[in-house]
Amino acid sequence: MGRRRHGREISGWLVVDKPAGMTSTAVVGKVRWALDAKKAGHAGTLDPDATGVLAIALGEATKTVPYITDALKAYEFTVRLGQATNTDDAEGEVIASSDIRPTEDQIKAALGAFIGDIEQVPPQFSAVKIDGERAYKRARDGETMEIAARPLYVDSLLLVDIPDADHVTLEMTCGKGGYVRSIARDLGQALGCYGHVRNLRRIWSGPFDAQDGLTLEQIEEMARTPDLDTHLRPIEEAFVDLPEVKATAEGATRLRNGNPGMVLATDVDYGEEAWASYDGRAVAIGRYKSGELHPSRVLNTAG
Repeated sequence: MGRRRHGREISGWLVVDKPAGMTSTAVVGKVRWALDAKKAGHAGTLDPDATGVLAIALGEATKTVPYITDALKAYEFTVRLGQATNTDDAEGEVIASSDIRPTEDQIKAALGAFIGDIEQVPPQFSAVKIDGERAYKRARDGETMEIAARPLYVDSLLLVDIPDADHVTLEMTCGKGGYVRSIARDLGQALGCYGHVRNLRRIWSGPFDAQDGLTLEQIEEMARTPDLDTHLRPIEEAFVDLPEVKATAEGATRLRNGNPGMVLATDVDYGEEAWASYDGRAVAIGRYKSGELHPSRVLNTAG
């Protein structure tokens, strides 16, 4: 018999301004402890040295993680020109260098190739699986792998600053699955000078903004107190890109039991995914069909 997981049945989102030097999993563990939460997860891994928005889902909010993961997100990052590393960031070993330095006009001209629907190859040191094993584990053993390119939607890639000849600061808004390290690496190659990432920060993710995030110091100060609970955001904030339908009283009861329930819809198309609410709280996520929502996820948000 499995060991029972202890903790409170608490649901919602906590936005953390992740510090450098910690894994995303470690941050989740810290938040779960601080809130004495039974269940917690995060919406989108950040590299250990990256900072910024890490949205932590508690309880029933873990069922809505895909809607934050799929949402657009924005990063501000600095590219070190003139050097390629084996990890595509500053933690790796320099494997190639160049004295070439592009002009501002050359940088701006190169950015266009990285906007829209693009294909990118994940870094050798990444969590993608190659023959069932994480790429970074094989890379640590000195193996160089052929990693297939993956699609990425980049909404915008803007030049923010050129602090000196060796560095350029960019801001990118993109969809899920993007590797900023790959963007830096490929931009350096396109410019003929090599490049890798420094100072990566996720400034927003879906509805969550870094400036609204709590630091770990703040979380530790409020740990195990009601003050921290006041910073929880509603589960419903995850549905920024989903239409809402209102459930009837009977429909809400049926939806909570996992059955199709009657809803009042306005601009929702047949077969479209939507979320149902009753008395201001989320009840379920599913497909709208002829006056009913057919649930794929039931949300226990009563009380």
